[in-house]
Amino acid sequence: MIIDIHGHYTTAPKALETWRNAQIAGLADAAKMPRAADLKISDDEIRESIETNQLARMRERGSDLTVFSPRASFMAHHIGDFRVSGTWAAICNELCYRVAQLFPEHFIPAAMLPQSPGVDPASCIPELVKCVEQYGNVAINLNPDPSGGHWTSPPLSDRHWYPIYEKMVEYEIPAMIHVSTSCNACFHTTGAHYLNADTTAFMQCLTSDLFKDFPTLRFVIPHGGGAVPYHWGRFRGLAQELKKPLLRDHLLNNVFFDTCVYHQPGIDLLTTVIPVDNILFASEMIGAVRGIDPETGHHYDDTKRYVESSKILSAEDRFKVYEGNARRVYPRLDAALKARGL
Repeated sequence: MIIDIHGHYTTAPKALETWRNAQIAGLADAAKMPRAADLKISDDEIRESIETNQLARMRERGSDLTVFSPRASFMAHHIGDFRVSGTWAAICNELCYRVAQLFPEHFIPAAMLPQSPGVDPASCIPELVKCVEQYGNVAINLNPDPSGGHWTSPPLSDRHWYPIYEKMVEYEIPAMIHVSTSCNACFHTTGAHYLNADTTAFMQCLTSDLFKDFPTLRFVIPHGGGAVPYHWGRFRGLAQELKKPLLRDHLLNNVFFDTCVYHQPGIDLLTTVIPVDNILFASEMIGAVRGIDPETGHHYDDTKRYVESSKILSAEDRFKVYEGNARRVYPRLDAALKARGL
């Protein structure tokens, strides 16, 4: 199987954005605050939004299953308070669950959390539990910066986050470390904030002993790990100066990288530097970079082409990247596939 572990519902029916805009307007005027029940999206609308977009691309490019979560830039945890985030997360997670119910062979859900700046992460646990136990979610997206580009939360190594980690370990689910929209003009959302966060998350793990406390905790760092593969020597050297173990022992049992890197040299670098056991196939298609590369004539986010064209990966390596690693890092995904006889 070719499993894409990084998909977002970026093509949700327009009614979702309209409802969210009304919710935001309700922050200034409570009389305008909509109820969750006011949002009406039919199964046919969901089918159309998926069949003409993500599913069409999956069939065209030859991928089988996508781990599907709410649109990352729409999480926007900096807007409103926990109540606002809680309602919004529940709506978005339910929509992804409905996608998975309508297209069970092609999509399996992952949850956003109702994070809010300054709010104890333990407040997210009821939504996490619901998504795992009722919706069959196989992962979560964890935003290390709910403030939207101002980085007011403690680092991921801080005990602040431990309630989430304890649930992750209990349920055997990984977290993709994924920020949302930047409201800081210094950081473009997809071109800077996302990649900065990928790099920052890795460094926060490097400087800590987090995985001594949680030896089975798993993080997936998206977008190819930000700057991490390109500066692997820097990180190895910093770990050495900090008297940490070798990176393969210190982090690589717990930290994994996806292939959302949008050109061949980037994939070649990733697969040269990072051990193949730590690389999972992903495209984030119809996401941050949607255009066609004039140098190749193909979509930038058609990452399968780069994996197929790699002169570094063997057939066994490709199996690991496409399927084997995902089933190991996402045990609930593996269990769901086995339940289907796959």
